[in-house]
Amino acid sequence: MTECAVILAGGQANRMGGGDKGRLMLGDKSLIDRVIERISPQVEAIVLNANGDLSRFDDLNLPVVPDSIGDFPGPLAGVLAGMDWAAERGHEWLISVAADTPSFPRNLADRLAAYDTPVVLAATPDPVRGRLPQPTFGRWRVSLRDELRAALNDGVRKIRQWTQTQGETLVVFNEGDFFNINTPEDLAWAEKNLK
Repeated sequence: MTECAVILAGGQANRMGGGDKGRLMLGDKSLIDRVIERISPQVEAIVLNANGDLSRFDDLNLPVVPDSIGDFPGPLAGVLAGMDWAAERGHEWLISVAADTPSFPRNLADRLAAYDTPVVLAATPDPVRGRLPQPTFGRWRVSLRDELRAALNDGVRKIRQWTQTQGETLVVFNEGDFFNINTPEDLAWAEKNLK
């Protein structure tokens, strides 16, 4: 296994009133604890991407890396931070997962690794479009980091605006596998429905 994972926790959580969305409790565990528990068996190492005072995550016992591109450019900057961290440690591939999505598949890394394209993104079935990309869940060739850095510096912000230029593959998982918690209503729904 030559893969590591980045947990994307660098957003501003505006719809939840700000703060660290991953710290919200779902049952007896925080969202981020659930995400760590789920991704840990799937990869060799994990890094957390966050911004601000990084010491607030000391209790997680994970390395934490901030965006290297300023002004909160979005999850692509978190992927880049993860890629840079992975490259320093000799990893060829990076898996990205979101800190606000606690029930992603337990075989995510294996399913994505079945494809050898430079970028492989998760998707779910969609009755209208066929496939609905879940672009914060992906597998990224670490050697693309300089191209990604250049794209971010050129103003690219949307994940698929960049991944489609890299020959992405979409892998379809089950509907509901990537339920993410963006609002208090989402959290209430998850309390009742997620296991």
